[in-house]
Amino acid sequence: MSTFAVILPAAGKSTRFGGAGRKKPFIYLNGRPVWVRAVEPFRARNDVQQIVVVVSESDFDWFRETFEAQLKTLQVSVVVGGAERMNSVENALKTVSDETDFVAVHDAARPLINSEVIDRVFQKAMEEDAAIPGVRISSTVKRVAESSIVETVDRSNLWAAQTPQTFRSSVLLDAYQKRGDNLATDEAQLVERNGRTVHVVEGDPLNLKITTREDLFLAEAILKHDSALSASSQPPPFIDRAPGS
Repeated sequence: MSTFAVILPAAGKSTRFGGAGRKKPFIYLNGRPVWVRAVEPFRARNDVQQIVVVVSESDFDWFRETFEAQLKTLQVSVVVGGAERMNSVENALKTVSDETDFVAVHDAARPLINSEVIDRVFQKAMEEDAAIPGVRISSTVKRVAESSIVETVDRSNLWAAQTPQTFRSSVLLDAYQKRGDNLATDEAQLVERNGRTVHVVEGDPLNLKITTREDLFLAEAILKHDSALSASSQPPPFIDRAPGS
């Protein structure tokens, strides 16, 4: 059986989340911290051997003390992040066992990841060495400059990237070793620059990344809806007639 390590970056500044208080991965979402919900589907898997959460130096002691019970229960280790996401993931990679076959990087602010998406991306990574989940862009896309539309972009081959982005360990390590001072918005971009093909599997529109307060409200609504469906022993009635007929 192939083995996986999962890295969850949570060292960002959460500037777009707004308001006072803790960063978005540390906010409670329907009773559990966002980062815990992001971890749980991976901890339920036999092929995941190691989970590492990356937090900023300023949050490190507070995080370990506040979430001591969750870290112990979920068997999660914590490392200090860097100035940028790339630096944070690189710090975590240094703690990954040399025996690990694959490394998955998953946003700590994506609490609604499900096992089906993980299955698909892990399987594709085992087949092709590098894989990410994504969703096709359905909206019309405009390129804008100074509030004016410059062009309408062909969306036929456009996908929105999600996580967990999963790579054979040697592929991801090599991409990081050769990146120099170059930054990237995600691990797939680093691997692409290194001349490797990254494959895309079908993600899930509900695998949203909490970036703003509105995203948190949406995630709460989704979880409440799922809880209501689970609590119901019967599916809602289907009415096969036009309103008022």
